[in-house]
Amino acid sequence: MTEHKVKAPELEQRLIDSRRHLHRHPELSNEEFETTAYIRSQLEAAGIRIGEYGLQTGLIAEIGGVNAGPIVALRADIDALPIQEATGLPYASSADGKMHACGHDFHTASAIGAALLLKEREASLPGTVRIIFQPAEEKATGARQVIESGALNDVQAIFGLHNKPDLPVGTVGIKEGPLMAAADGFLVEVTGLGTHAAVPEAGIDPVVASAHIITALQTIVSRNVSPLDSAVVSVTRLNTGTSWNVIPDKAIFDGTLRTYEEDVRVRVKERLQEVVHGVAAAFGTKASVRWILGPPAVRNDAALAALASSVAERTGLTAVVPKPSLAGEDFAFYQRHVPGVFVFVGTSGPQEWHHPAFDVDESALLPTATYLAELAAAALQQLHAGEGVQSAAAADGLPA
Repeated sequence: MTEHKVKAPELEQRLIDSRRHLHRHPELSNEEFETTAYIRSQLEAAGIRIGEYGLQTGLIAEIGGVNAGPIVALRADIDALPIQEATGLPYASSADGKMHACGHDFHTASAIGAALLLKEREASLPGTVRIIFQPAEEKATGARQVIESGALNDVQAIFGLHNKPDLPVGTVGIKEGPLMAAADGFLVEVTGLGTHAAVPEAGIDPVVASAHIITALQTIVSRNVSPLDSAVVSVTRLNTGTSWNVIPDKAIFDGTLRTYEEDVRVRVKERLQEVVHGVAAAFGTKASVRWILGPPAVRNDAALAALASSVAERTGLTAVVPKPSLAGEDFAFYQRHVPGVFVFVGTSGPQEWHHPAFDVDESALLPTATYLAELAAAALQQLHAGEGVQSAAAADGLPA
């Protein structure tokens, strides 16, 4: 730790500069070419190996391997959002309609810092740390790209992080079990028969049918899900019609459902199908449902969560048990293959994720980088000592 502290001011400024560069130049999911090039340049300048995994965007860095041993992974996401920035920062986005409104620039800069710190102690690491700079988290496709590339092969534990605006700097939120929700989308198309609005009896109104379907969907959580479980069904968009005096042929609406438990996820989807088709039939319309399958729930491994809390305290951070979030996170796909822990990092932000005025307190950068490096090293030591962990998927009997 002493050699890290000596270089702390220099490293902190470097991470701030990196975060601001990334913030100024955001790129959307699967478009992160310049972001990837920047990360590569920062790592290669420090002599850090870059693995060849065939990813179009994003990259995998490796540190260690001098001593035979296990492989652990750290993951940071690198993509931005299609949001017009409204922070007024001097390093605000230079790309119209694109913004790091979820703090992935913070995650990336922190992971770069962790890589630099781990490189300093590479000769003493009892194994290898694989750092995943993952594309396309916002599209929930990036983790699967990484898995398909083989970058998760031989990894025995994985750690990820997300900034948390409502937690103060110096705090990390760690809990075992479910932390973030499975996030699925749906699109419903209701077909009727168009007619003049003054002659409704000559048609079949898909607008009225859709209104009743949307209302009925709100009963799924209140009447089909136990009060001891959690679920959200939200209809977020309704499109129909072209004129004030025409009853249209068709109405389309879409939305999302969020759940923690797999059996609840299955049940809510079944009931949504039944409600849509049943109410549509009652109004003489026909309906179809198309699913957009998102990531499963993030479920943290108990043993690794305990390790993450212990390392937080050792590095001067305060570990708290956070409230679970019904937001989705494709880190969950990794946890279907290897044991993992996803950590919330306090950033004292003024606004929540995906807000045009979202920002983070940059004083959290160096502590987060230090924490990630220490966490990876501690996990290597624990695994090297033969203290294995069990994956959440295996523990729950879920398919990997």
